[in-house]
Amino acid sequence: MSTFKDVEKLFIVLDNTTTAIKEKLEIPYLDALVETGENLFFQEIPKEYPKELISVLTGEYKKVNLTEYGKEELRKAFQLAVLKGMKEAVQPHHAMTPDAVALFTGYLVQKFMKKAEHLTLLDPVIGSGNLLTAVLNQLKDKECEAFGVEVDETLLRLAWVNANIQKHKAELFHQDVIKPLYADPVDVVIADLPVGYYPDDDTAKVYKVREKNGHTYAHHLIIEQSVNHLKEAGIGIFIVPNNLFESEQSALLQAWIKENVTILGLLQLPETLFKSSVHAKSILILQKNGEGAIKPKQAILAQLPSFSNKTGLANVMDQMNEWFKTEWEREK
Repeated sequence: MSTFKDVEKLFIVLDNTTTAIKEKLEIPYLDALVETGENLFFQEIPKEYPKELISVLTGEYKKVNLTEYGKEELRKAFQLAVLKGMKEAVQPHHAMTPDAVALFTGYLVQKFMKKAEHLTLLDPVIGSGNLLTAVLNQLKDKECEAFGVEVDETLLRLAWVNANIQKHKAELFHQDVIKPLYADPVDVVIADLPVGYYPDDDTAKVYKVREKNGHTYAHHLIIEQSVNHLKEAGIGIFIVPNNLFESEQSALLQAWIKENVTILGLLQLPETLFKSSVHAKSILILQKNGEGAIKPKQAILAQLPSFSNKTGLANVMDQMNEWFKTEWEREK
């Protein structure tokens, strides 16, 4: 059976059982997906479920054996179910990092942390856990410890199930990322930043990037908070709006960047990945100042072609691999 067939088979079971739980317990699809994910992970069905629901679930769960699936197959099947659930959810922050971007982020983590055997990672806006687990799945040769922060309880529970069924070691925190974090400093931060204003001016006032007259951009605050939680010379990989350095608050962010980090790269993602050019994003790569930090002669600057343009993408990857050889590894 092909990998696609395996993913499809597991998705169908996830979807059928989620829909059954949703309809019988009268809860949203994403909450029902958490329930079915927990049932599969613990390999038991709650006794308090109605008998007819238990019967349906028992029949469906028999069709799959999670131990026969690879981590990426589990992630992709779960991702498809989350995407279906997000279509019915109205919250604007319910959005998922495109798979191609998640895989490219994993490539960057591998290249920057090539020599590290043990790695700690933080996703301060973990959502359903898709970006973090996609990156972890590419770090097979390293011992990884992961942390995630999420303010939305449903998304956090989805991330917990997602990490558990893929057997990743992850510690998750249910909290507002702008408030003091419980996580220790890490080697790498990865984040697909939500874009918009942060409403709590009182909490924001301790940040250097804060706007003194009115609300501050949440994505600016999260970048500063993330760097605060990096070890010295740690790497931050952020998926940011294309106009990050052109907005009315960009001068505050740029002044903070100049003092605290080095920009290692800015990679513009293909517009085809996004609903419109207004929502298009780039990958910003920062290194925290401190012992062991590197000052490359030049940063990686590139506009990535469509991920389906294999020749164009291969050319950009060659340039990037050359940069890692001459600018990064030469200094290590």
